[in-house]
Amino acid sequence: MTQAPKLRNDCFALPAGVHWTPVEDALALLEARLQTVVDIEDSAVDASDGRILAKAVMARRSHPPYANSAVDGYALFGGLAQGAHCFELRDGRAAAGEAFAGSVAPGQALRILTGAALPEGADTVVLQEDVFVEGSKLYVNGPLKQGANARSSGEDVEQGAVLFSAGHVIQPQDIGVLVSVGVVQVKVFKTLRVALISTGAELCAPGIDSRLDQIFDANRPMLRAVLQRWGMQVVDMGIVPDDASLVRQALDEAAEQADVILTSGGASAGDEDHMSSILSEKGNMALWRIAVKPGRPLALGMWRGVPVFGLPGNPVAAFVCTLVFARPALMQLSGSSFTGPQALNLPAAFAKNKKAGRREYLRARLRNGSVEAFASEGSGRVSGLSWANGLVELPDAAIQVTTGQLIRFIPYSSFGL
Repeated sequence: MTQAPKLRNDCFALPAGVHWTPVEDALALLEARLQTVVDIEDSAVDASDGRILAKAVMARRSHPPYANSAVDGYALFGGLAQGAHCFELRDGRAAAGEAFAGSVAPGQALRILTGAALPEGADTVVLQEDVFVEGSKLYVNGPLKQGANARSSGEDVEQGAVLFSAGHVIQPQDIGVLVSVGVVQVKVFKTLRVALISTGAELCAPGIDSRLDQIFDANRPMLRAVLQRWGMQVVDMGIVPDDASLVRQALDEAAEQADVILTSGGASAGDEDHMSSILSEKGNMALWRIAVKPGRPLALGMWRGVPVFGLPGNPVAAFVCTLVFARPALMQLSGSSFTGPQALNLPAAFAKNKKAGRREYLRARLRNGSVEAFASEGSGRVSGLSWANGLVELPDAAIQVTTGQLIRFIPYSSFGL
């Protein structure tokens, strides 16, 4: 088993003089400073869906492993010129799983079924609909190209070919490919363990009698579901009140159980933002003030050798920052590549005058080929996350969006949801 190297304690430090970090710069810094933090293990192929390859996989044998017929018909050698041709029929036949023991000489033909191995001496198959059989004679009209209706050995995958590189996330269809070439076990990275902590005296768990001045903790259940969709193991640390000693205790316990810690709330610089102050005490916390809406404060640091991502407490900002910043970072920590989402350029079904200074992500949905924006941009309107099926990304610069103008739309599915 290969052990992953540890991150440096100062990996999140910002260059001197940086106050507001553009989104692209923040993503580039994360990509440059993060590396895989999980070890390697073996996995059976049929249990590897969603796992990340730690080593490239090569085909153990060719696919198909032997030349075979693509149709029901008759196997023979060579192509046919224009005109009528007559062949001597061999006794017997070739069927899938029942190879013909003999060979086919020039001027001979053999009955063959779809998927059957081509007999020795044959390289072409003529469709049964295109022949006339009379006794032991087979009549067919040309032309017919040599190799027609036949699949050659390895025409799909050749033995020894690299199928998937390290860092590839295995999909269900990949399992079919791996099994078809005889791969039964792969080297994968261990599943990333992500500890979730919600902070705030105003939070309470759903299902209990809440005070008027309390709100239900939406972040933790929402982010837990997101992380599980991404194939990560969630360590739920619950809600931690605004108490410095309790926050330290939660971080200590999370560092014992997880590879990464994801917190929401307390990521700014207020009196009760204990997450930022506690990380700062260790001397390795950076408060990244990112030029993004919704969001802005993102507290990043190390706690007992474990990276900590401090998300905003607002559910909309926490959700958007998780998709935009945490997802590529967590995937890289998991052993995959730091990859952003695939966007579509689609016509807007709304108008907006955006000021310069921050990149903006609007809750949006694709309907009838156009993109609608949620009626309110208020980050407290959590219902907009469900109304939407993606995000509109508006650039840092000022822009006047008009109806019909092409805009950048990122579907939730492109974030792995």
